[in-house]
Amino acid sequence: MAAVAAAVVVAGCSGGGDEEPTTTQSFYLSLGDSLTVGVQPDEDGQAQETAEGYTDVLYRELKDADSTLQHERMGCGGEDTTTFIEGGIANCDTRYEAGSQLEQAEEFLREHGDQVDLVTLTIGGNNFTNCVDGVGGQDELDIEDIGVNEECVADGLERLETEVPLIAERLTEAAGPDTQIIAMTYYNPFLALALLEEPEAEATEDEDEASEDAAAEEGAEESAEAVPAEDADEGLAARTVEILSEVNDSLTASYEAAGIDVADVDTVFDGANTEVPADSDTQMPVNLQQICNLTWMCNVAQGPDIHTNLAGAQAIAEVFSGELR
Repeated sequence: MAAVAAAVVVAGCSGGGDEEPTTTQSFYLSLGDSLTVGVQPDEDGQAQETAEGYTDVLYRELKDADSTLQHERMGCGGEDTTTFIEGGIANCDTRYEAGSQLEQAEEFLREHGDQVDLVTLTIGGNNFTNCVDGVGGQDELDIEDIGVNEECVADGLERLETEVPLIAERLTEAAGPDTQIIAMTYYNPFLALALLEEPEAEATEDEDEASEDAAAEEGAEESAEAVPAEDADEGLAARTVEILSEVNDSLTASYEAAGIDVADVDTVFDGANTEVPADSDTQMPVNLQQICNLTWMCNVAQGPDIHTNLAGAQAIAEVFSGELR
């Protein structure tokens, strides 16, 4: 009887040549900017793509559950909402035969239909990466040269509010009815600018001590003119927090209106938490400590760099995992 049963099983598995295969190829499509393709600084501080982006971490997790899953990695460093729709970045345009990343994604989604289980989207952050003046070069950062370009911010928000709804609409129309699309909010790497205030404040204090023989009133006035470290969060760093809040609110509203799920990445970075834990060795507020822990912004050897390290990629991947159906 055992031999007969075994024969039946073998016959059922081998079958005829006309039978459909028992499994079909499935896809995970990742779209977006440099975070999508794991850009990180190398040993010399030069940005390069790696296999340690959040999409790679997420794919490895999904692959464990579905061996047929293939990762279609379509992102490109530098993409903002405008270039995502229209193209225009030379090193990105060569990747997209259809013309732009959005057009390439639409073509892929229409071709593969319900085989695409998941789409992740990270777009909009590059609308604002050039809006903080004084941090783009390789020279040592000087807090006196750093400031927020409000015209750049206004332009970035306007493009965000008009272009993200279009991106969301076109992706949902091209995707199959069972394809889940998850898009993300952003964290605030520019919180690390608060660290630049510390040496400035200490230098001022040293100068005040060196001039103790001067009039006390004059010394007090000079000290008052300096920007103390604790005021940094209420100045430049605080302005970046306000901007990020507007950015994430706009992204969330546009995605939810289109029926796209939102991975609220800023929550894992504790972006609004300015408390200093009593047991903190660094005496940094929680949000700043998270930026130092999860990105390259506080790394003096290879940074500052706005991108996540592997720990940051893993943290973002966990947020996406929480939104999976």
